[in-house]
Amino acid sequence: MPTERREYDELQGEEWTRLLAAARRKLERTSGVLDGDIGLTGPSEAERRTVIGITGHYRPETAKRLAIPLRDLDGYLHDRYGTGLLQTLGRLHGPLRDRPAERADEDARREQALKSAHSSRLARQGWFAAWLERIAADGTLTRLVRRGDAPLLDAAVRVLERLSRDQVGIVPLPVLAEWAVGDTKALVPGTPLEQLVLRALAQRTGGDLPTERAGRRALWESAGAIADDLASQVLVLNIGAMGDTVVCDWLRDAADFGIPFRLTLHQLATGPVVPAARSIFICENPAVLRAAAGELQGSGAALVCTEGVPSAACHKLLGDAVGAGARLHWRADFDWAGLRITAGALARHGARPWRMTAADYTAALSMGESTPLAGPPAASPWDPDLARAMNESGSTVMEERLLPALLSDLTRT
Repeated sequence: MPTERREYDELQGEEWTRLLAAARRKLERTSGVLDGDIGLTGPSEAERRTVIGITGHYRPETAKRLAIPLRDLDGYLHDRYGTGLLQTLGRLHGPLRDRPAERADEDARREQALKSAHSSRLARQGWFAAWLERIAADGTLTRLVRRGDAPLLDAAVRVLERLSRDQVGIVPLPVLAEWAVGDTKALVPGTPLEQLVLRALAQRTGGDLPTERAGRRALWESAGAIADDLASQVLVLNIGAMGDTVVCDWLRDAADFGIPFRLTLHQLATGPVVPAARSIFICENPAVLRAAAGELQGSGAALVCTEGVPSAACHKLLGDAVGAGARLHWRADFDWAGLRITAGALARHGARPWRMTAADYTAALSMGESTPLAGPPAASPWDPDLARAMNESGSTVMEERLLPALLSDLTRT
C-alpha cells in the first residue's frame, strides 16, 4: 500500500495534471468509452516528455498541440501501476460521472415538469404558454432541475391558477404562499417562487418584470395579491361615501372641500366604504386628477386615479362601487399598457371606455410630438380600430394631452 500511494503521488505532478483532467472530461462525456484522443494545447516541456513516455513517439519541442490516444494512456497506466485509466482516475479523484446519463435524466425531469405545467387549465392562454416557453429557453427551468427545485414550477402554476380563479378577491401573499407550498415566506422578495410567478404575471400584463420593489408590489396587486395592505393605495377626488365609519366621514369631508384623498386597502377593509357617486370617472395619471381638483373646486364628477396599473385598493373601492350600482367610465394612456389596463377594467368591472376611441387617439396624435410605442402590442376590443391606428402610427399619446376635453367632461357631469 505505501508503494501504491507513492506511485500515485507521482501522477499528481504538474506534468500529469492537465493530461489526467482532459482524460476525465473525455471519459465523462463518453460514459467511460476508451476511444479517441485527448489533446494538450501549448504543452510544457515536462508535459511533452510525459507524452513521449506514454506513446513512445518523439514529439518536437515546436508542437503546439499534442494528441494522446486514450488506449495508449490506459495501457501505460496499467503496465506501470497495475490499474488502467478508469481505475486510476477513480482512485485519484473519485468515481467518474456519467454525463450523458445525467443529461438524459435532467432532460427527463425538465420534460416532466413542463408536461405537468402544460396540464394546467391555464395552458390554453397565450401568456401562460409564452411564460413556460421563456423559462424553458433561457435556462431557468434547467437551473431549477439541477438544484432539485423543479417542484417550484408546479407551485408557481398553483399560485397562478389561484390568482386567476380569485381574480375579484384579494389574498395576502403569506396566505397564498402557505396554500401553495406550506411556507408563508415562499413569496417574499427574491425567492425562486416569487421570481417565477412575477415573470408569469409580467408576461400576462405584457410588460417587463419590474426591478424596483414598488413595481413588483404593483404587479402582485394587479393580480389580486397583496404584500402590504397599507402600501396599497388609491387616489380619489369628490368620492363621497355612504356609511357611518370614520373613513366615510373623511371621504365626505374631502369631497365637500374638493381635496384629493388617498385611501389604503387597510382602511377599505376595516369597514364598509361604499362610494356615494353614481358615476365615477377613472384616469391613469395623477396630473389629470390634480388639474381636476383645481378646476372643479369641490364640484363636478367623482374621479379616481389608478396611477398606472390599478392597485388592490383601487379594485376594492371600484368593485364595491359597482356593487352598489355605480357606473364606471375608464381611460388610460394611449399606449399598449393603457389598452391592457382598460380592457381589464371593462372585463372585470363592466366599465365603459372614456375618450378611448380611435377618433380620440387620432385627434390627440395631431396635437403634438409623441414617443414611440414600446412593448408587445395589445388589443382594444371596445374599438378595434384604436389598436390598428396605434399600430400604424407607432406613437404613444399620454392622457395629459386630452386634458381640456377630460376636464370639460368632468365639469359637465
